[in-house]
Amino acid sequence: MGKLRTRETYIEALSKMNDNLYCNGEKLNRLDPRLEGCINVLAKSYELAQDPELADLFLAKSHLSGETINRFNHIHQSTDDLHKKQDMTRYYCNQIGTCCRRCMGTDAANAVNAVSYEAQNRPTAKTAYYDNFLKWLKNFQENDLVASCAQTDVKGERLKRPSEQLDPDQYVHVVEEREDGIVVSGCKVHISEAIVSDEIIVMPTRSLVKGEEAYAVSFAIPSDSPDIKQVVHIRDLRKREHFQKGFTPGYSDSYIIFDKTFIPWERVFLCGETDLGGILALLFSLFHRHSYSGCKPATLDYTIGLASLAAEINGIKKAKHVKKILSDLIMIGELGYAAGYTASDLGKPEVSIGGKSVPFGPGSYIPNVIYSNVGRCLSGENVWHEMEMLCDLSGGLPATFPYERDLTAPETKAYMEKYLNRHPDMDIEDQIKFWLQFSDFTVSSAGATTSYGAYHGGGSPIMEQIAITSQYDIKARENIVRKLAGMSPAAKKVKAAE
Repeated sequence: MGKLRTRETYIEALSKMNDNLYCNGEKLNRLDPRLEGCINVLAKSYELAQDPELADLFLAKSHLSGETINRFNHIHQSTDDLHKKQDMTRYYCNQIGTCCRRCMGTDAANAVNAVSYEAQNRPTAKTAYYDNFLKWLKNFQENDLVASCAQTDVKGERLKRPSEQLDPDQYVHVVEEREDGIVVSGCKVHISEAIVSDEIIVMPTRSLVKGEEAYAVSFAIPSDSPDIKQVVHIRDLRKREHFQKGFTPGYSDSYIIFDKTFIPWERVFLCGETDLGGILALLFSLFHRHSYSGCKPATLDYTIGLASLAAEINGIKKAKHVKKILSDLIMIGELGYAAGYTASDLGKPEVSIGGKSVPFGPGSYIPNVIYSNVGRCLSGENVWHEMEMLCDLSGGLPATFPYERDLTAPETKAYMEKYLNRHPDMDIEDQIKFWLQFSDFTVSSAGATTSYGAYHGGGSPIMEQIAITSQYDIKARENIVRKLAGMSPAAKKVKAAE
């Protein structure tokens, strides 16, 4: 078994990768200074895994080898694994003050694990899908790699299905099947931190029907493959010259372009099974929404801290509306966590199809669909309300806060300190650092991107609403009312005679 990576060995591996990144008309290498924040976020996961006191959260025992591996590379074997993934994610996000972004690879691997198993057991399987995945997983675990998940397609004309698009490349699809592999074209978008990942797991973005077999494809490809291009958007925070942060994160996403890209069969996990392609899309979303029950409560932990300190510095901590705001924030965070915890506890090696749970996959554990979606929907829908509450407490100060050099220049420093001082018992430098941090979270480009990600990541709220209402047994609730009201039982549908 390979050794667990350190921050240093992770960064060293990035330095050896091919350059296939394009940003604002330039070609980047993976140690470009603009990627420092993104690297910091992923590197922190390796630092935390080296801490003996955090071993129970950040390490797991591989079901393949029995060896100790990073939990981010683990396939969930029990409800306890689901609980620990949730708690690990919350702890990790609290250390970096943002989304951890290593969860995509974990969630994608767990989804592919189950679906590739089902696909291989079909007599029509084009390759040994599950065996391929296990070989890939073995390397993923042994070398403590980072994976991103490329699911979202460009989608072209949104009201048209993949097979109805004028340009078939609006969804990633197979253009050719060869003896040694497949050839794919298309573009995956909004792919978080693919630039600092080792591997990219590709999968369908939606349900598929007969005639759309070319779009039912899943595979893995190295992030630095010369056969793909990544057009990158980097959203770093403004560099600090004087008031240094305790931790500097960064964020990036990629348009990943496949232009007749060859994928060997040994890296293919699904190819043509339309029903399983749709299940894979839903299953990744389910695992990823469950991950939100760890990261989003962590974001609320951070938001509560910002709200409370803003009220304290502004001298309004005892105001009645402040207690209401803090109470609302606490409820959003902890209800999201509770829903995720319940989803973990009710996890089974089953999927929900038509409201009924059926065995699925090789025995690995899948979180409960209702509670995963409830927690994610609750968290996602409240993002802008949370920002409204922070805006209420802070006033206009974060939006017009002075530039850092105006806070330190000899001609303006004393004036700025005089007129920014709102708390006589708090050091003015600490107040300045606080408002700079507050502004980063609420009014910066990176902060706005984080809010969009919190709202849409893992599926927009409408997708969770659809999942909840389609899988929940509403008819049973109607029957409760019918019985208590003395109504007639619901008539059973009778199949028409053939």
